Parts: sequence; structure tokens; C-alpha cells
Amino acid sequence: MSHKFILPALALMLLSSLPAPAQDTLPDGPGKKAVESYCVQCHDLGTVTRGGYDQTGWRNNVHMMVNVGSGLPPGEIEMLVGYLAKNFPERPKPKAVLIPGSAKVAIREWVVPTPGSRPHDPRATADGAIWYTGQFANVLGRLDPKTGALKLVTAPTPKSRPYGMVVSSKGVPFFVEFGSNKIARIDPDTMAIREYALPSAESRPRRVAITSDDVLWYSDYARGYLGRFDPATGKHTEWASPGGPKSQPYGIAVVKDVVWYSEAGVQPNTLVRFDPGTEKFQTWAIPSGGGVVRNVDVTRDGNLALALSGVNRVALVELK
Repeated sequence: MSHKFILPALALMLLSSLPAPAQDTLPDGPGKKAVESYCVQCHDLGTVTRGGYDQTGWRNNVHMMVNVGSGLPPGEIEMLVGYLAKNFPERPKPKAVLIPGSAKVAIREWVVPTPGSRPHDPRATADGAIWYTGQFANVLGRLDPKTGALKLVTAPTPKSRPYGMVVSSKGVPFFVEFGSNKIARIDPDTMAIREYALPSAESRPRRVAITSDDVLWYSDYARGYLGRFDPATGKHTEWASPGGPKSQPYGIAVVKDVVWYSEAGVQPNTLVRFDPGTEKFQTWAIPSGGGVVRNVDVTRDGNLALALSGVNRVALVELK
């Protein structure tokens, strides 16, 4: 689709499906011309043909591309969605690994108003609201979980887009570099940056959380690991995620020094609990499948807010 700015994001989403050979030509049918006219202006044909979604997934992806500047006419959206779903359907993924345990949760979800908005970076505020960025629709959203009311406001800067960041008890920001195998800190006074390389060159930390002792916890998306890094000692520790090396750990948060995150590469996506004291995991399935939980935040009463980007929802996880 025609807006070049979204190439890395779209390529990442499409290529996250199981590997498959790209097709040199497109199957005939209504929608073929739309792919040739709009999709391949920004992506090579293989990026499209390697994708695999059901009709809901393709509809969400097409709307995301329209939101960021594709020239696809509105009247051709459903035709293109039908063509893509028929010819490039969802491929099998590893089954979710569900581990029973004593902890109890209740998960609620809300469909957000703007199709293809790609909810991102939820932030829970003291008044009980859940805020999110509709990344591809250039909007900010506010959800009242008590009433289900959703309010939207357009971001002042057109097509505005930072990755996982936390702040220590001393006010020092730490962030992860998804394009490398590093965690970094930035000095709030001098703005100087110091990088810390993770043990594996293949690591790609995607999100980060922090416990009360200022120890960092990161989701290694590329290798399927949960990682721990102590900036005070430089010590690294890693645990293989329950879903395995292709589980793609992503959104992560800490509640009472217990680590919670989601596996994006399994179907359905999972909510994962890791107790640093016992080093034990527990997992739950996301009811709608999740469609990639890109970010997680903590409410004032110690529950979890989730951005279910691929299914166009936000969710509240009430910890029992």
C-alpha cells in the first residue's frame, strides 16, 4: 500500500506468520487489481503473499494501511479483504501452552471505534481510565471500564509514532532497542546514553518492565525468552518462555514484583505470569485470540490493561 512510512511495521506483521514461499504471480479474481495497484507500491509482492490471516485479520490490516495513507478507495476495501482472505488464509501456529495454577483472572475486552487503529501503548490513570494510542489512526483513546465508554481525540502532529521504556525509582529512564540486542539508559540531566549488550547477539528485546528493586525485565521477542537485567551489577538471567522459541514474548508489566507478559507467536495469544521468587510460570489464553498484545500497563488497583492490536480491542485483566 502506498505510504512508505509503514513498510517496516507491515513487513514485520506479515512476516511473523510461519515461513512460506512467496508467489511470483497473484491468483485471478476480484481484488487482484487492488493488490497490484496499491499494495505493491510500498511492498514487494512477496510481503503480501507471505501474509496469512482470516477475514477479520485481513480487514484489520487493510484498514490500518488505509489509516496511514493508502490510496485504496473505500469502496474497494471489502473486495480486497475477501480476495486476500481467500487466497492467503491464516496458517497454523503452535498451540498455546496453558499451565494451571492457583492464581485467578477475569479478562474483559472492548472493540475500539476506529477500524484498523492498531491500539498501542495503554496507560492506566488514577481515575480508573485506560488510555491507548491508536497508532495507525493517529488518535488517542480513553476507555472507562465501568461504563465501557470510549472517547477519541486526534493527535496534533499528523502521522506521529518510541519503544518500551520504564523509569527507575531514581528517575532514570531505561529503554530497549528492538533493532539490536541492547538495553539502554538515558541520563535525565545530561541526556547521555549508555548501552548494555544482552548475552545473545540474536536477542531482540521488545518491551521492558521494572521491579521495586530497579531490576529490569524484558521480553526477548526474537528468541522466545523472558530476561532479567540488573543495571547495578550488570548480571543477566534468562528463562525460556513456556510457548517455546517461536512464542514471541511481547507486552510486559510488573504487579507486586510478579512479572506478567504475553506470548504473541502462539494461537491463541497467552497471558503469562512469572514469579521471580519461585521461578515458576502460569499461563492463560486471551479469549479473542489477542492478535498480538503489543503493550501492557497496570491500573491503580493492580490489574492489567492490554492492547489487543490485531483484533482491534483493549482489555482489562482483573487479578484475583
